[in-house]
Amino acid sequence: MKRLTATLLLCSMPGFQAQQVLAQQPAKPATAAQDDGVVKFSSNTQLVIETVFVKDKSGKAIEGLTPKDFTLTENNVPQTIQFAEFQKFDDTLKGPPLTPMADIAKAVEPTTPAASVTAGQIKPEAPGDLRHRDHRLLALYFDMAAMQVPDQIRALASARKFIRTQMTSADEASILQYTGAAVKVLNDFTSDRDALLASIEKLIVGEGQGFDEADTATDTGTAFGQNDAEFNLFNTDRQLAALQTAVKMLGTLSEKKSLVYFSSGLRLSGSNNQAQMQATVNAAIRANVSFFPVDARGLVASAPLGDATVGSPGGQGMYSGASALAVAGNFARSQDTMYSLAADTGGKALLDSNDLAAGIVNAQQAISSYYIIGYYTNQTNLDGKFRRVKITVNVPDAKLDYRQGFYAGKTFSKFTSADKERQLEDALMLGDPITELTIALEVHYFQLNRAEYFVPVTVKVPGSELALVKKSGGERTLIDFIGEVKDEFGTTVSNVRDKVDIKLSGETAAELVKRPIQYDTGFTLLPGNYTIKILARDDETGRIGTYATKFLVPNLNKEEKRIPISSVVLSSQLVNITDALFTAGKDNKAPIANPLIQNGQKLLPNVTHVFSRNKDMYVYLQAYEPNATTFQPLVAFVTFYRGQTKAFETQPMQVTEGMSNRLKTVPLKFSLSLNKLPPGRYDCQVTVLDPSGQKAAFWQAPIVLTQ
Repeated sequence: MKRLTATLLLCSMPGFQAQQVLAQQPAKPATAAQDDGVVKFSSNTQLVIETVFVKDKSGKAIEGLTPKDFTLTENNVPQTIQFAEFQKFDDTLKGPPLTPMADIAKAVEPTTPAASVTAGQIKPEAPGDLRHRDHRLLALYFDMAAMQVPDQIRALASARKFIRTQMTSADEASILQYTGAAVKVLNDFTSDRDALLASIEKLIVGEGQGFDEADTATDTGTAFGQNDAEFNLFNTDRQLAALQTAVKMLGTLSEKKSLVYFSSGLRLSGSNNQAQMQATVNAAIRANVSFFPVDARGLVASAPLGDATVGSPGGQGMYSGASALAVAGNFARSQDTMYSLAADTGGKALLDSNDLAAGIVNAQQAISSYYIIGYYTNQTNLDGKFRRVKITVNVPDAKLDYRQGFYAGKTFSKFTSADKERQLEDALMLGDPITELTIALEVHYFQLNRAEYFVPVTVKVPGSELALVKKSGGERTLIDFIGEVKDEFGTTVSNVRDKVDIKLSGETAAELVKRPIQYDTGFTLLPGNYTIKILARDDETGRIGTYATKFLVPNLNKEEKRIPISSVVLSSQLVNITDALFTAGKDNKAPIANPLIQNGQKLLPNVTHVFSRNKDMYVYLQAYEPNATTFQPLVAFVTFYRGQTKAFETQPMQVTEGMSNRLKTVPLKFSLSLNKLPPGRYDCQVTVLDPSGQKAAFWQAPIVLTQ
């Protein structure tokens, strides 16, 4: 699925914010000095939570300590401890073991429980409110996209075994799932074994399978539907980014958390993956989360050149031993990453074992009774630097185990290039979209051949919401765009990633406040149902806007009763393509013919369908007659309805010439003057007739006409 070139233009658009927006501009922050002369001050306090294990010589937890018994410094600066809360666990088994038949009966029991207000999320805690007091928190994270079907079966079976027979009264578990699209929370932390088992039963074996950790030296292509010429997942590893997203969810809780990560290996490649690895580990440390990876492949004995599930590597490597070494090396590297995740966060990896439930038991036994210590740091500079923490206690011979330090948060102005890239990727994967910028989007489709369709996508962002920076005598603004198109099965079939540096002169910069920025790109897709998600970020302020919508690319080859037509583009601007502020191409191949660009001019789709009476409206669409032996003249006209009343209709236009391609594409163009219509809301209808074939096609959409 190829992506076309992208262009960016500064376009005139009345009433841009009238319709089809997903985000609204947030209120501007208060400044120190207001116009009325009143001075306002703001303070920034950061609550830091530390979990501290305090044990005596025999290894037993020491109870009864208060904040006065602890001394804490951050970068050698003493801090005032606000509270020290002891968490005491009851490690007796939680009731009699549940039987598999009881699980099945519970799963199919025809009950309708009340919907949880925290469904699909980890309910956060207010500062100082320990909602899970005296409970051990275990998050069971199933990376379904990184496990083959047999591995998924083993992972789910081990989770059932632990819940039925090994949970204690102190344990609370959460079920998280990742299928390659987003991290889903199936269960918030609970001790209800029936609820946990019911959530596991909802996991579908085979769902999300796609990250095949093939143990071959051959290149099997990317796992996200891109061709090999495209960048692989925006230069970082999505599996690690998904783990980072899960860690941030868990970070809203003050208690110590253990994340049991079920996967069939995690293999990194390249420096960008290492950067994401470090970001994930740092996020886990800040959130008081330890990773306990479990290799769902179990104890593996594989053939030297791989089994029948992978292709033969071929070449001289089969005979020199290089291929066999590559297979063994790839397998070892996939486990090395899991081991590093555990070692860097204080967890323990379970590798080469068929008892996968032991990995959950490791996480369970790693957390004994501990203290939660909270303090408001007096170092409020969000510079992203490492802060070393040292804790002592006034108990002789006491042994302490705690987080030795953490990386401070960062303001956007302190972000590195890698930080900014990860921020976009995280935002793209979030189930809760970020809507700080206003975005409007429109998708069209035009048939290219019997199989493929060109899908132009137009995005508009109000120029008034973008920040301008003076540079080299002019002004500039920088916009990042990232997005992806998924099919109905959740597989990414195409994506886009562009960085747009817009340099403006003085007059043009003044117009930016009144006009939106238009960004457009395009894809070639097969017929089907798709979902597109596009993010735009102002690179000066870090504000992000998100637009997500579903769209259909119909199979026009199956249209027999009506005239096959493309989508209809409504526009109020026809500009020279040389007026684009930005043009980007992904490769050196010949670009796909964009039907919106003809004779050096480009038709700019009106995304919001808001038109001015002082400007002409342009209407463009294509009709197709692939089965006609000779060209069949078509008749078309445009009608405006106001309620049930016909307000205006163009004269029928007869098209007597078509393009000489296999589809026999017939372009239909209209230019309408709107100055005779009063302002208001209308329904615009396009009618296409085939008099000889006795067929017709209709298209209709609402529009708004302004003065």
